[in-house]
Amino acid sequence: MKLLFIGGNGNISWNCTVQALKKGYEVWVLNRDSGSVMRRVLPKEVHKLKADIGDKNSVKNVLKGLKFDVVADFICFTPEQARQDLEIYSDVCKQFIFISTASAYQKPLAAVPITESTPLKNPYWLYSRNKIACEELFLNEYREKDFPITVVRPSHTYDTIIPAAMGSSGWTNSARMLAGKPIVLHGDGTTLWTLTHAEDFAKAFTALLGNAAAIGHAFHITSDEWLTWRQISEIVAEALGAPKPSFVCVPSEKIAERNPDLGAGLLGDKSWCAVFDNSKIKKFAQGWQAEIPFRDGVRRTLSWFMENEGRRKVNAELDAFLDSLV
Repeated sequence: MKLLFIGGNGNISWNCTVQALKKGYEVWVLNRDSGSVMRRVLPKEVHKLKADIGDKNSVKNVLKGLKFDVVADFICFTPEQARQDLEIYSDVCKQFIFISTASAYQKPLAAVPITESTPLKNPYWLYSRNKIACEELFLNEYREKDFPITVVRPSHTYDTIIPAAMGSSGWTNSARMLAGKPIVLHGDGTTLWTLTHAEDFAKAFTALLGNAAAIGHAFHITSDEWLTWRQISEIVAEALGAPKPSFVCVPSEKIAERNPDLGAGLLGDKSWCAVFDNSKIKKFAQGWQAEIPFRDGVRRTLSWFMENEGRRKVNAELDAFLDSLV
């Protein structure tokens, strides 16, 4: 089977690339190949295509004459990008996989666990609304023109990011832990949250590749381990060898008042319990079960950060904001 991954070396997509190669698939990757230290190095077996994804003609030129069984886009975030995908890939593949987001599910939640039939609605976060709009474009094309779409909704999936309640998933909160500084949590820190290692995600994801029965369907892929944000922070600190953190809890609404960009991700995602029913993906990926507990997975992630000093950068603006909340 011949695959094209748009992205291919990121937090989620690199593991999908590796798992697809293990299954014996021919993997092509299309990206800008920036050489960032925050990206994984692609295996030598991968066929590399270089183009600016925002330049439609550049993408068309590098794909000229190529056909694929599956195209998966890991870096489509807006309806404009989705429309471009439809223009470029409608005649290029037998299956197109759009990587959406589980944050698209109804906020506030009316019921848990979350299933694929949970309504899509997020009035708080533009990122999620854009992903919903992309899904609607692709699914409408499927209904009207048989565009072979499969939608996959990751929740908080990690490999080259360190899950954190506040701000980016880079090194900033880890640096605070090592320095013994207080860690800011939204609410009271007891919201239940699901974290999934990208290797576990990828093993289920590859079961959908070339699967004609998956066309027209949406799936989320998550672990079945639920942790509070307080527990998550304590596990990260333990893995770092840092002191047990002290916490300062701040209402999400107050954080959003002070920092609307940061608040959107809290009110639109992290401040709600994220507990998922994975029955659907388990029917398609027979025998699959997420196997990497966060306590083990985060140690892998931290080891990767320690391999290169360039990965351990503190966001001074975020750090100062967290100090101001404290």
